[in-house]
Amino acid sequence: MKLLVSIHDVTPALMPGVERLWTLCRAHGVTPALLVVPDWHGAWPVAQHPEFLAWVRARAAEGAEIILHGERHDEVGSPRAFADTVRAFGRTNAEGEFLTLGRDAAAARIGRGLATLKGAGLDPVGFIPPAWLMRADTIAACAAAGLAFTEDDGAVYLTRAGGRRIASPVVRWSGRTPVRAWVSAAIAAWRFQVQRDLPLVRIAFHPSDLDHPATAASAARELARWVNAGAVVGYGSLVDPLARAA
Repeated sequence: MKLLVSIHDVTPALMPGVERLWTLCRAHGVTPALLVVPDWHGAWPVAQHPEFLAWVRARAAEGAEIILHGERHDEVGSPRAFADTVRAFGRTNAEGEFLTLGRDAAAARIGRGLATLKGAGLDPVGFIPPAWLMRADTIAACAAAGLAFTEDDGAVYLTRAGGRRIASPVVRWSGRTPVRAWVSAAIAAWRFQVQRDLPLVRIAFHPSDLDHPATAASAARELARWVNAGAVVGYGSLVDPLARAA
C-alpha cells in the first residue's frame, strides 16, 4: 500500500494550525505535500506575508511538494445551482471554489493562482480543488496549464496521461461541530480496518483537525497506523513513471 499525506488550506490566515500539522507529520517521519491557497477568501494574499512565504519555501527545500489549492478557496462570486447544492451537500460550508466553474473560469483562476505562487518563488506541481469539488472541465484546465495531476475525493487524475484515473480513498476529519468531530474520528478508524490493503490511500489534514480533542487524537493515531502499514510516497511518484515512459 502506498500512502499520500497532505496538509490542505496552507495560508497565512491559518498558520498556527498548519504548523502544528507539519510538526505532527514530521514526528512520524512524513514530509507532507502542502496545498497553498494564493489569496484565502480574497483577504490573505500570500505576497503580503513574507514570513509565511519564507516558511513554505523552507518546507519545499526540505522536500514538501507544493500544490495549488484554488485561488481564494471560497465560493464568493460563484452562485450555486440546485444541482451544485445537492452535489456538495454535507461536504463543505461554501468552500467549494471550483464546484460551479466551467473550463474558462477554472482556467482563469488556475492561471492567476499559478502566477501568484510562481511569483512568490514556489513551483506548484499539481492542483487540488477546495473540498475536492470540481467539474470535468477543471481536469482539462489543469492539463492545459501544464500541471501534472489533480484529484477529487475518489481518485487522483494524471493530466499528462489524458486524465488517467487512479482510485484512492481519502482519510480526513471534520471538527466543524462536536458531532462531526466524533463521527469523522469513527469513520477514520473504520477506513483503516477496511481500506488498508488498497494500492493507494490518501491522508488529508486541515488546520482545524487538531482543534477538537476527538479529531486531534484520531489524526495522530491514524497517521501512525497508516505509516506503519504502508510506504509514504509523494505525488511525483505517480507522475514520474509516465515521464520515463515518454
